[in-house]
Amino acid sequence: MARHAPHADPGTPDLRSPWRYLWWLVLMQRWRVLAGAWWGSLWMCGMIVPPYLISQAIKALRSGDRAALVWWCAALVAVAGALALCFLARHWTMTMVRTDASLRTAQLVVRHVTRLGAVVRRKLSAGEITYLQNGDTARIAHALTSTGPGVGAVVAYVVTAVLLVRISPLVAVVVLLGVPVLAVVSGPMLRRLHAVEAGYRESQGELSAQAGDVVAGLKVLSGIGGKPAFAERFGAKSREVLRDGYRVSVWLSWVQALSWGLLPLFLAVVTWIVARMAVSGAIAIEEMVAVYLYVTTLTVPVLFFMEGADAIPRALVSARRVIDLLALQPDDRDDETPVLDVKSGALTVVTSANAAQAREAVDRLPGVVADNDDYLFAGPVREVVSVAEHDDAELERAIWAAAAADVVEALPDGLDSYLESQGRNVSGGQRQRLRLVRALLAEPELLVLVEPTSALDAVTEAAVARRVKEMRLGRTTVVVSSSPLWIGQADQTVHLEESR
Repeated sequence: MARHAPHADPGTPDLRSPWRYLWWLVLMQRWRVLAGAWWGSLWMCGMIVPPYLISQAIKALRSGDRAALVWWCAALVAVAGALALCFLARHWTMTMVRTDASLRTAQLVVRHVTRLGAVVRRKLSAGEITYLQNGDTARIAHALTSTGPGVGAVVAYVVTAVLLVRISPLVAVVVLLGVPVLAVVSGPMLRRLHAVEAGYRESQGELSAQAGDVVAGLKVLSGIGGKPAFAERFGAKSREVLRDGYRVSVWLSWVQALSWGLLPLFLAVVTWIVARMAVSGAIAIEEMVAVYLYVTTLTVPVLFFMEGADAIPRALVSARRVIDLLALQPDDRDDETPVLDVKSGALTVVTSANAAQAREAVDRLPGVVADNDDYLFAGPVREVVSVAEHDDAELERAIWAAAAADVVEALPDGLDSYLESQGRNVSGGQRQRLRLVRALLAEPELLVLVEPTSALDAVTEAAVARRVKEMRLGRTTVVVSSSPLWIGQADQTVHLEESR
């Protein structure tokens, strides 16, 4: 699977704090980040050039110098073209930065969840994991925008301030103080928005987990008459999520209204100041126009400042959740759970009179755990059993080991046949063998199979036990089963009794 992943090795993340994790993502693509900062600075500083060129064109127009006017206009067109190219380079580079950060985080999470196995199920709900993969990775990636146009915004802000000082120190002071005031005014609302969003996100995770439970247990609920009760619970939770969503929308509207409202107000104040200075003769008309255009252009860096102030705190919260997941350890166990000592590269069969105890013991092994409750996704059989690309020879070998050739042959289009969600259009024994094919194709160094042949007849079970051992030769395989057919193939047998 690693050969199809975004990175052969995503690296070892710094889990000491959310800030350190974000900084690690930056360091992992430092040259690309530097390129983004360069293009972002060039683009934003370049945006300051057109106001100067326009002011010079106005000066030439007032003096009647047509040749100079033509040259200044031509320079303005050339600069506009250069700015377009800089924008494209900046956007392309930062898209690569965000994509790398998102995929690297997702790869770390998937790899660690695979290593942990069922430890994750006890710590996090399915909704939590889903949101972490979708929402949190996107927020972390978005925050890395601050490394490109964010740096460019700072550079452009400083350059604009220097230019304004040359025209009017008073205007420069107003502009330099205006941006921090905007940040101070919008700060409390941003913090409140983040707090409300955190509650909304938790509610979404709980609702997703509840929906998954209802779907998975729908047959049981129908049998015991529990559908109305669960429907009422789901409806109540949905209404709670809806209320939280409305609260988020309200605060988000206030934040956006404040952001877009304060900028025109800020621009109006500066315009009023420079207009009075132009009337009094303190500055020339072309300088007044230049100041107006400088401040108008400065709204772009200011918006990036405010976007960063919103994106970075969200990313820190998401990074904290990623760190907490990556910090989970497979040996997180209590004193009542026995510790399994299995031989490397061997087939170990675990038996126990207490099935739950056996499951808890193997859950803590740092490998891929596959059992009869694992979800089967809808889609062509070829894609359902193969999470990565495998050639026909690899597929045929896994199908042979799982004694699933007759399953594939019985389907109308073979491997291209459509499998319904949870394999509802095949029998229990066929589903079991398809799950086994998927587990074998994952090719983990440690594979744990929980009752992989409980729905098969003795002849088929014997063939599966023999073939799985052959296919997994040299790699560690643990099978939870009391079947003598598996025990007969075992290199090591472990019997669990109480906590021993």
